[in-house]
Amino acid sequence: MKMIHAIIRPEKLDAVQQALAQCDVYLMTVSDVRGCGRQRGFTEVYRAQQNQVRLLPKLKIEIAVNDQFLEPAVEAIVTAGRTGDAGKVGDGKIFILPMEDCIQIRTGETAEVAIGP
Repeated sequence: MKMIHAIIRPEKLDAVQQALAQCDVYLMTVSDVRGCGRQRGFTEVYRAQQNQVRLLPKLKIEIAVNDQFLEPAVEAIVTAGRTGDAGKVGDGKIFILPMEDCIQIRTGETAEVAIGP
């Protein structure tokens, strides 16, 4: 079992969800987050004041998957989350972590059974 943490552009959420659904991956948690990477923010002018925006709005998607769903899910996120053919700085990152166990609260099922297909 693996835990996927994907940081994506907010406008790419619908495309990523559709791509994951084609891989039979439906269960996810989505959070609004802010962060900076190679984009390093931008400067905006508001009422004649320059403001440095360093933390940009992003979305964090957390997905628990069984091992056989890992590669299709990652490929779906990469393909749907990329801007244009070559991608752009700020498209995001994917982190894959080992997951020791999972327990479904309602039924008490554990491990791969709790995550389901």
